[in-house]
Amino acid sequence: MKLNIYKSIDELMNGMAEHFIRIVNDAIQKRGECHLVLSGGSSPKRLYELIASYPYKADIDWDKIYFFFGDERCVPFNDPDNNGLMAKKALFEPLKIADSRIFYIPTLLNPEEAAKKYSKRILAHFKDNPIRFDLILLGLGDNAHTASLFPHTPVLNEQKALVSAVYPKEEAPRITMTAPLINEAQSIVFLVYGESKANAVQQVLEGEKNHEVYPAQLVHPEDGSVDWFLDEDAARLLRSR
Repeated sequence: MKLNIYKSIDELMNGMAEHFIRIVNDAIQKRGECHLVLSGGSSPKRLYELIASYPYKADIDWDKIYFFFGDERCVPFNDPDNNGLMAKKALFEPLKIADSRIFYIPTLLNPEEAAKKYSKRILAHFKDNPIRFDLILLGLGDNAHTASLFPHTPVLNEQKALVSAVYPKEEAPRITMTAPLINEAQSIVFLVYGESKANAVQQVLEGEKNHEVYPAQLVHPEDGSVDWFLDEDAARLLRSR
């Protein structure tokens, strides 16, 4: 696990963009394609807009990337809270990404059916090959959740399913990749910034080990890398910087 801490959000985004490009291009060079999992929310939107602009967008062969989503809210695609819609506006439309390379999570089905359908699409895409994403982008909630792995939800103990329905308290139902699937990734990157995230960052990285309370602690691949990209505000409570 590696910490990357930047003085400003602009520096953080530039550093994250450069790291993103390195990982994607390395996958394309080695395997001829890249399997990328996007995160939702406000933090990654800024990253997507950056890498979809010059000079960054010219550094990647975008036609060799398959795009997946780590989680999704069970809201219609045209809802402002839909992660797929955000990525479409910030990334896919500016880069003219073909729909055939985008794997949206279906939200017109009920959560259980949507999770099963997305699992089947992932299995069908990878065919007989190991299901291993080259890069998974993750965020971190104030309550230490990541993707839609929320505190005290049954999905935290899921060991078999690739994708699962989640029913967080006081939240719309969600669909999420499970921790075992996330941990199969070649590279996992947390992008976290802002003073409001400082407590969660400290709890996940330095607090007691309790994934029921701090679900992001479940992210620890046996054969893959984990990088945290933080600004000074998000990292301010860390003792071991």
